[in-house]
Amino acid sequence: MTLLRLSPTALSRCRFAISPLAETLGALITLHRPAPEPWARRWHDEHRPAYTEWLARDTFATGLMSLVAATKWLPDLVAVPPTGGTGTRLRDELAEVARFGDEETRATMTQSLAASWQDQDTRWLERHADLGPRTAAVLNDGWARFVAPDWPRRRALLERDIMHRAGLLAAYGWKEAVRTMTRRSEWVGDDAIRFSDQDFPDRWISDEGLVFVPKTTGDGSWTCERPPRYALVYPARGPAAEVTDPAGDPLAALLGPGRARVLRELRQAATSTQLAYALEISLGTVSTHLAVLRDAGVVTGGRAGRSVVYRLTERGADLLATLSAA
Repeated sequence: MTLLRLSPTALSRCRFAISPLAETLGALITLHRPAPEPWARRWHDEHRPAYTEWLARDTFATGLMSLVAATKWLPDLVAVPPTGGTGTRLRDELAEVARFGDEETRATMTQSLAASWQDQDTRWLERHADLGPRTAAVLNDGWARFVAPDWPRRRALLERDIMHRAGLLAAYGWKEAVRTMTRRSEWVGDDAIRFSDQDFPDRWISDEGLVFVPKTTGDGSWTCERPPRYALVYPARGPAAEVTDPAGDPLAALLGPGRARVLRELRQAATSTQLAYALEISLGTVSTHLAVLRDAGVVTGGRAGRSVVYRLTERGADLLATLSAA
């Protein structure tokens, strides 16, 4: 069991961030593996041919991705903690990747090679110099090809997860906000978070606090470690949500399939824009469904800053529970 240990000061300074780099790394790992999670299969099948063609033209990218997709210890330079909160920019993250020198890069790659569950061809690592800038260039290219075209939808899902966990934090504290981040995460004692069942050394989080970073890809999680900065990357809630209506669905029969999907999606509060991206329908369609559901008294909206956040009312929750159990 591996623990992240936090002092009271570190705990008080924990926060959330969005990392385009973590999203890119997760997307590329998903494309590299032949069998993605069920909810990612359509995206994987659509982009996998272009991904394999891309790797075929770049031996450095092939070696890098072969390693990061098959190791229990990510190289430090592909997992740098974000520093810009929810406004973190990819170019700033890649600039930090590019600053890794060849000696430091080879040292962290050696750790990752030792933790790989597949044999690795290391010729790509031995024959190249400027490993940090080369790695940054591969990640930037991967972002442009496979993540940037879909970034608005992905970002909406990430923002929604942060909003959900901020609500848990406000109501119940960090213990509840952390409990469902990963399949293994839970609070241990008064000062530690379990994030892995693997037997790695515990990490002692500095007074800078721990940064929590959601991603939309896969069930996996990892730490980003650049002492004194640490981050925990975890799978966001929502990407795996069912978006098709089962045959004989009583809720869809009563409300219509579109409004039934919106109602189910609001088991986790969301803005209309976040709903549109999550359900892959237009903002106008979402607004129409919300207006009907609001008039029926099953959803309500409240302003949070410049956005309106929608959530189920007690009547809506009762309706959903009753018809979902039918």
